[in-house]
Amino acid sequence: MSIDLSQFFEVFFEESFEGLDAMEAELLNLVPGEEDLETINTIFRAAHSIKGGSGTFGFNSVSDFTHVLETLLDQIREGKRELTAEHVNLLLKAVDCLRALLSALQAEQDPNLEDAIALRIKFEEILGVNQSGATKVAAEKQPAQPEFNTYQIDFKPHHHLFKTGNEPLYMISELAELGDLETLAFHNELPDITDLSADDCFLSWRFFLNTVKDESAIREIFEWVEDDADISITLCGGLFAEQQQATIEEPAVENIESSPEVAEVAEVVAVNPSKKAATAKVTTPAAAESTSIRVGIDKVDSLINMVGELVITQAMLSQIGEQEITETTIASLQEGLAQLAHNTRDLQESVMRIRMLPISFVFSRFPRLVRDISQKLNKQVELKLLGEQTELDKTVMEKISDPMVHLVRNSLDHGLETVEQRIAAGKDPVGKVTLNAFHQGGNIVIEIMDDGQGLNTEKIKKKAIANGLVTEADELDADEINELIFMPGFSTADEVSDISGRGVGMDVVRRNIQSLNGSVEVSSAAGVGSTFTIRLPLTLAILDGQLVRVAKHTYIIPLISIVESLQIDISKVSRVGKDLDVLRLRDEYIPILRLYTIFNHQGAIETLDKTLLVVVESDNQKIGLLVDDLLSQQQVVIKSLEANYQKVDGVSGATILGDGRVSLIVDISGLIKLSGLRKPGSQELIIESKASLEAS
Repeated sequence: MSIDLSQFFEVFFEESFEGLDAMEAELLNLVPGEEDLETINTIFRAAHSIKGGSGTFGFNSVSDFTHVLETLLDQIREGKRELTAEHVNLLLKAVDCLRALLSALQAEQDPNLEDAIALRIKFEEILGVNQSGATKVAAEKQPAQPEFNTYQIDFKPHHHLFKTGNEPLYMISELAELGDLETLAFHNELPDITDLSADDCFLSWRFFLNTVKDESAIREIFEWVEDDADISITLCGGLFAEQQQATIEEPAVENIESSPEVAEVAEVVAVNPSKKAATAKVTTPAAAESTSIRVGIDKVDSLINMVGELVITQAMLSQIGEQEITETTIASLQEGLAQLAHNTRDLQESVMRIRMLPISFVFSRFPRLVRDISQKLNKQVELKLLGEQTELDKTVMEKISDPMVHLVRNSLDHGLETVEQRIAAGKDPVGKVTLNAFHQGGNIVIEIMDDGQGLNTEKIKKKAIANGLVTEADELDADEINELIFMPGFSTADEVSDISGRGVGMDVVRRNIQSLNGSVEVSSAAGVGSTFTIRLPLTLAILDGQLVRVAKHTYIIPLISIVESLQIDISKVSRVGKDLDVLRLRDEYIPILRLYTIFNHQGAIETLDKTLLVVVESDNQKIGLLVDDLLSQQQVVIKSLEANYQKVDGVSGATILGDGRVSLIVDISGLIKLSGLRKPGSQELIIESKASLEAS
């Protein structure tokens, strides 16, 4: 009985990616001339595991590439070769290449081998010079065109081969990767049907392979079964020898193409002498998409305990329900319901903790990023990571990674000075970038700090004026000027580079963070440095919201967006244009949006001084939402409208209230767009209203 190895693919990919992360982390710790043996061994073991696993599952492109870097690592750990900075850089590039190959294979796509081939050539140049003493000139004397050879390979597995977990079909597919393959199968040893065992292998094969590879590449495919099969490899010549057309002595020969089971794994390509470089096509069974998350046993134990408490409470309530209704049973029922609410809340928290992962999963990518960019910019940088065990929802973590990358790149490029500039300013020549994460209330706060030159407010304002974002007459304090960097298309870079300066980025960072119901702000001091602060909800599945009533409808406003709620002083309201009112609130002018108009409701309170105003903020812009009444605050479970209905402008999702009614969750940024407050000329109208109110 053959084993379907595809069921193990997902585990293989997870472990391989973890191995690559470990390799990268250890490589970043390597200092040529000061490396320790255990670090080299850790890197070698990770590479060896990836090579072995990929060979087992038939991912030949990965195993072939890993073999050459494994050889270099083996020489270094045995003391046959000294580690150099070039080796470290090349090995880091190899990690990137392997990650790309594995990602393509995981997505069931054909991997792009261009980078792998280029890197392999570099590895072979290093190994070839060291092992054979060959020079580059000798290499240049090799023929320009690759030389093809034909090998006859006889493969006769021992009967117990299947029991070792090996599958000949995957070896056939690997051979097909090496060149043009013709396959013959022999079944003359098949026993009588009564003696046939599905656990035993009774087939044997003869292969004719036309390839540019040498014999060692062929033997590598069979290295896992050397002790479980009889294997012979014979060089036949430059093309398939005539003997492959001759009568084969063994009886009962069957061409493998006739087997539909084998055809699913490898499409056998017959050799055409006029087409030496034919490519074999390998088709692997489609693997089911799945994602997984590793959870600590303490979280599972807590979840089981909560379920146990819930079962006990449910049993108690069932028992009360069977009793006669009296004052005593009513009191017991109320106590039981309170306990049920407590258990449900604890269970909810335990379930949410299952999705929580330490933010170190995000932080771990930055040592490599800082190293590569600092080398490119010729800057010396020290990266400090704090709060790595702070936990965050897996979905939020995946979506915050890219905005953080941009902010770190910004600190490295714009924030930190060059070594010469830092020395001239009396600073440590090594700049510092710090990533810090911590919980604050129901949110997680992530800080990206640098001790660089800080934001140049004068330069920012001049650039903003040149771009028409502000005018010379606008009086802005330092914080307001710094906020301008989040405007679309804003950049202070003097030159366009592959790191920054194309006029895109910071506005996208803010927009992506706000799509997670979060916020980002910046503080800076000249010559001291800058700090970008990101605030995010711990999870996207549950929202802390304020319930409000508009006519007969209930809406939910995210608490994180609310600045304050107040009754309107009609004397501080001014009409702008035809239908927009603006409230003067201390030193600010707040546009008033009527939710009953936007959502087309009848029966709402329309008199301003008899309603309530909820002041909210999004995209660094404040607006006031007119509501009939404020209801309770509560946590709500977010349900996607797009998945269950369709996208609705001004609404980010929905939830089900305790009474079974559906309530919509307001999208503040969407409301601003819907109201037209971001259209050209809208801000000018508000400024005119400001002047009118001040004059009165």
